[in-house]
Amino acid sequence: MQEYLRSSEIIDWQNREVLELALAIASEHINPLAIAKACFEWVRDRIHHSVDYQMNPVTCRASDVLKHKTGYCFAKSHLLAALLRANGLPTGFCYQRLSIDDCGAPYSLHGFNAVYLPEFGWYRIDPRGNRQGVNAQFVPPREQLACRPKLIGEVDFPDILAEPLPFVIEALDSSKAWDDFLNNLPDISMQLQKNHGLVTYSS
Repeated sequence: MQEYLRSSEIIDWQNREVLELALAIASEHINPLAIAKACFEWVRDRIHHSVDYQMNPVTCRASDVLKHKTGYCFAKSHLLAALLRANGLPTGFCYQRLSIDDCGAPYSLHGFNAVYLPEFGWYRIDPRGNRQGVNAQFVPPREQLACRPKLIGEVDFPDILAEPLPFVIEALDSSKAWDDFLNNLPDISMQLQKNHGLVTYSS
């Protein structure tokens, strides 16, 4: 589980502000399950989704997401991973491939998390941020994500990665504004699926 607890350039949970927040959230709860839920709800509800709120800058590193209080789904998952790892809870990264307009092509990746809970094992959670038609919750063992693939071409990858996908990080870092990233949302080819172990999926 050590790889799911690491601090890195992107999941920089040893950053002072990130660590202070993680410990402050944990101080109000008595067990890992309650801490995980509180961290999830904090990121889901207090970090504004970049498109929903049309906010800049485009963030990526966990500490920058916290500083600017905004991020795309990928960035929000980076901050949630940092808060959970800072509290000793192994956390990884999950991805779906979804239709951008819910009608088929074009498609984009969607990023979220999985946390290891002592009572339940790996449990997937989505801190994207709720809005009309989106209702992600922390209700283990039942999974309640923001999105469910339902169209041909949409994919729910079962993999739990220890680090975010490099090309997602590159896309975030190279975008100058929220609408710039929106016009260049990262998708994934079959070759990239193979390169990153993302090969088992359902439509």
